[in-house]
Amino acid sequence: MNRNRVLLGLGGALLVAFMASGYVYRQLQQAGAGQAARQVQVVVAGGALKLGQRLTADDLTLLEWPVGRQPPGSFARLEDCVGRALIVPLVQDEVVLDQELAKREAGAGLPVSIPEGMRAMSVGVDDVVAVAGFVTPGTTVDVLVTGIGPAGPVTRTILEHLRVLAVGQELQTENGKPQTAPVVTLLVSPEDGEKLTLASAEGKIHLALRNTVDVTDANPGPVYGSTLFQGKAPAAAVRRGVVARASAPPPVPFTVQVIRGDKIETQTFLDDRLKQAVP
Repeated sequence: MNRNRVLLGLGGALLVAFMASGYVYRQLQQAGAGQAARQVQVVVAGGALKLGQRLTADDLTLLEWPVGRQPPGSFARLEDCVGRALIVPLVQDEVVLDQELAKREAGAGLPVSIPEGMRAMSVGVDDVVAVAGFVTPGTTVDVLVTGIGPAGPVTRTILEHLRVLAVGQELQTENGKPQTAPVVTLLVSPEDGEKLTLASAEGKIHLALRNTVDVTDANPGPVYGSTLFQGKAPAAAVRRGVVARASAPPPVPFTVQVIRGDKIETQTFLDDRLKQAVP
């Protein structure tokens, strides 16, 4: 009797355990199915993509992404991106965003990287003007011009914070390597474009490379050739606010020979006007 009760208890326990394990298994299956359903696909770069590059289906791929976590402006279909050009470079597996693509009718290449209201202008350069080739696409420069002004030779900074769009025909650089080309293309406003054109025609320009995060306007004053090589006044004179004047030369006397009999004497005299000048 006791043995039957034990067997009956074991059977009931096994039945409950089986039912519980089946329930847990079904819940895990449903959770897995729900998790899979909460994934969507977004369009990403299939490799490194260049600025101005017109996208094809081979340039893109799809990547699983959690539902509701997609970046704003992302795409779910390749065909929504194909045929549009990039206005920024992308790295592999980077999500393609609508704000990073030009309109389909905008074309490709350099024009798509020019914001509305701005212009791209090229200037002739050499290794010195282009800072030994370190002026590369994406860097920031100031423009200095040297010419002949009303007071003689002068150098001044005419433009600041200009972004370099291209060096030669290259729209981007590889790992910051120096680039040498006969022209550099700068992003300018229409007014600054006129200044740059006049400076290139009337004087010699130089580019001053600056840190891209430095947004401070220096506004340096012009430097004139007439003052560039002058020495500094004595510190005491500078403190008094005057420049020491050179001492006046001493008055020049005149001589007269006086003959008295057989004696000849030479006497020196100062003119009355000179006497007044002598302290």
